[in-house]
Amino acid sequence: MTYLRALRLVCCVAAVASAVPAQAESFASSASSAASASSGSISDSLAGSSNSSGGKTKVATGDYRIIQIAQLPDKAGFTRLTLQAAAAEERLTLDLPARIATEQQLATGALVHVENRVYGFEFARSDTRQAFFLALADDWYRDLAARPVGI
Repeated sequence: MTYLRALRLVCCVAAVASAVPAQAESFASSASSAASASSGSISDSLAGSSNSSGGKTKVATGDYRIIQIAQLPDKAGFTRLTLQAAAAEERLTLDLPARIATEQQLATGALVHVENRVYGFEFARSDTRQAFFLALADDWYRDLAARPVGI
Protein backbone atom coordinates (compact mmCIF):
# COMPACT_ATOMS: atom_id res chain seq x y z
CA MET A 1 0.00 0.00 0.00
CA THR A 2 1.48 3.33 -1.00
CA TYR A 3 1.84 6.19 1.45
CA LEU A 4 -0.92 8.14 -0.31
CA ARG A 5 -3.36 5.21 -0.14
CA ALA A 6 -2.54 4.64 3.53
CA LEU A 7 -3.12 8.33 4.25
CA ARG A 8 -6.43 8.25 2.38
CA LEU A 9 -7.53 5.19 4.32
CA VAL A 10 -6.68 6.77 7.67
CA CYS A 11 -8.50 10.01 6.74
CA CYS A 12 -11.53 8.13 5.49
CA VAL A 13 -11.80 5.91 8.57
CA ALA A 14 -11.49 9.01 10.76
CA ALA A 15 -14.22 10.77 8.74
CA VAL A 16 -16.53 7.78 8.95
CA ALA A 17 -15.85 7.40 12.67
CA SER A 18 -16.69 11.06 13.28
CA ALA A 19 -19.90 10.78 11.25
CA VAL A 20 -21.23 7.95 13.43
CA PRO A 21 -21.06 8.10 17.23
CA ALA A 22 -18.81 5.41 18.68
CA GLN A 23 -17.52 4.64 22.14
CA ALA A 24 -13.76 4.85 22.60
CA GLU A 25 -13.33 1.25 23.74
CA SER A 26 -14.94 -0.12 20.59
CA PHE A 27 -13.51 2.35 18.05
CA ALA A 28 -12.10 -0.27 15.67
CA SER A 29 -15.26 -2.36 15.41
CA SER A 30 -17.49 0.73 15.30
CA ALA A 31 -15.43 2.33 12.54
CA SER A 32 -15.54 -0.90 10.57
CA SER A 33 -19.30 -1.27 10.82
CA ALA A 34 -19.82 2.47 10.23
CA ALA A 35 -17.91 2.22 6.98
CA SER A 36 -20.29 -0.41 5.65
CA ALA A 37 -23.51 1.01 7.11
CA SER A 38 -22.99 4.76 6.67
CA SER A 39 -21.10 5.14 3.44
CA GLY A 40 -21.29 4.17 -0.19
CA SER A 41 -19.50 5.00 -3.40
CA ILE A 42 -20.57 8.07 -5.34
CA SER A 43 -21.24 5.97 -8.44
CA ASP A 44 -23.61 3.65 -6.50
CA SER A 45 -25.25 6.26 -4.26
CA LEU A 46 -25.51 9.60 -6.01
CA ALA A 47 -26.99 10.92 -9.24
CA GLY A 48 -28.21 14.30 -10.31
CA SER A 49 -28.86 16.82 -12.98
CA SER A 50 -25.43 18.28 -12.29
CA ASN A 51 -23.49 15.23 -13.44
CA SER A 52 -20.92 16.27 -15.99
CA SER A 53 -20.27 14.41 -19.22
CA GLY A 54 -16.95 13.20 -17.78
CA GLY A 55 -18.75 11.09 -15.19
CA LYS A 56 -17.74 13.30 -12.24
CA THR A 57 -20.58 14.23 -9.93
CA LYS A 58 -20.67 17.91 -9.02
CA VAL A 59 -22.93 18.90 -6.18
CA ALA A 60 -23.07 22.34 -4.65
CA THR A 61 -22.54 22.63 -0.91
CA GLY A 62 -25.70 23.75 0.83
CA ASP A 63 -29.17 22.77 1.98
CA TYR A 64 -31.40 20.47 -0.06
CA ARG A 65 -35.06 19.75 0.59
CA ILE A 66 -36.29 16.15 0.41
CA ILE A 67 -39.02 16.21 -2.23
CA GLN A 68 -39.56 12.46 -2.59
CA ILE A 69 -38.73 9.26 -0.72
CA ALA A 70 -39.06 5.88 -2.42
CA GLN A 71 -38.08 2.29 -1.74
CA LEU A 72 -35.94 0.71 -4.45
CA PRO A 73 -37.51 -2.54 -5.68
CA ASP A 74 -34.34 -3.53 -7.57
CA LYS A 75 -32.11 -2.76 -4.56
CA ALA A 76 -33.62 -4.41 -1.49
CA GLY A 77 -33.08 -2.55 1.76
CA PHE A 78 -32.33 0.78 0.08
CA THR A 79 -34.23 4.04 -0.03
CA ARG A 80 -33.94 6.76 -2.69
CA LEU A 81 -34.14 10.38 -1.60
CA THR A 82 -34.84 12.95 -4.29
CA LEU A 83 -33.38 16.25 -3.14
CA GLN A 84 -33.74 19.76 -4.53
CA ALA A 85 -31.36 22.58 -3.69
CA ALA A 86 -33.07 25.10 -1.42
CA ALA A 87 -31.52 28.01 -3.34
CA ALA A 88 -31.62 26.68 -6.93
CA GLU A 89 -33.29 24.25 -9.32
CA GLU A 90 -30.54 21.65 -8.92
CA ARG A 91 -31.85 18.15 -8.12
CA LEU A 92 -30.05 15.01 -7.11
CA THR A 93 -30.92 11.54 -5.90
CA LEU A 94 -29.27 9.73 -3.04
CA ASP A 95 -29.59 5.97 -2.54
CA LEU A 96 -28.83 4.94 1.01
CA PRO A 97 -29.67 2.03 3.31
CA ALA A 98 -33.33 2.23 4.38
CA ARG A 99 -32.23 1.72 7.98
CA ILE A 100 -30.42 5.08 7.94
CA ALA A 101 -33.44 6.91 6.51
CA THR A 102 -35.61 5.37 9.25
CA GLU A 103 -33.13 6.07 12.08
CA GLN A 104 -32.71 9.67 10.94
CA GLN A 105 -36.49 10.10 10.57
CA LEU A 106 -35.97 11.58 7.11
CA ALA A 107 -39.25 12.79 5.67
CA THR A 108 -40.53 14.72 2.68
CA GLY A 109 -39.98 18.42 3.28
CA ALA A 110 -36.99 17.96 5.62
CA LEU A 111 -33.73 19.76 4.91
CA VAL A 112 -30.48 17.88 4.37
CA HIS A 113 -27.13 19.68 4.33
CA VAL A 114 -24.61 18.52 1.71
CA GLU A 115 -20.95 19.36 2.18
CA ASN A 116 -18.19 18.75 -0.38
CA ARG A 117 -15.28 16.97 1.26
CA VAL A 118 -11.93 15.79 -0.07
CA TYR A 119 -13.21 12.18 0.09
CA GLY A 120 -16.62 12.87 -1.53
CA PHE A 121 -19.86 14.28 -0.11
CA GLU A 122 -21.14 14.39 3.45
CA PHE A 123 -24.91 14.31 4.03
CA ALA A 124 -26.09 15.68 7.36
CA ARG A 125 -29.26 16.77 9.07
CA SER A 126 -29.55 20.46 8.34
CA ASP A 127 -30.71 21.34 11.85
CA THR A 128 -27.85 19.62 13.72
CA ARG A 129 -25.21 19.22 10.99
CA GLN A 130 -24.79 15.67 12.31
CA ALA A 131 -23.56 13.57 9.37
CA PHE A 132 -25.53 10.41 8.61
CA PHE A 133 -24.14 9.31 5.23
CA LEU A 134 -20.92 9.70 3.26
CA ALA A 135 -20.89 9.32 -0.52
CA LEU A 136 -17.22 8.45 -1.04
CA ALA A 137 -15.25 9.05 -4.22
CA ASP A 138 -14.86 5.68 -5.93
CA ASP A 139 -11.08 5.47 -5.34
CA TRP A 140 -11.56 6.21 -1.62
CA TYR A 141 -14.36 3.64 -1.42
CA ARG A 142 -12.18 0.99 -3.10
CA ASP A 143 -9.41 1.68 -0.57
CA LEU A 144 -11.83 0.82 2.26
CA ALA A 145 -12.72 -2.58 0.84
CA ALA A 146 -11.94 -5.48 3.16
CA ARG A 147 -9.03 -7.59 1.96
CA PRO A 148 -7.58 -10.76 3.48
CA VAL A 149 -4.30 -10.17 5.28
CA GLY A 150 -1.65 -12.87 5.33
CA ILE A 151 0.39 -13.23 8.51
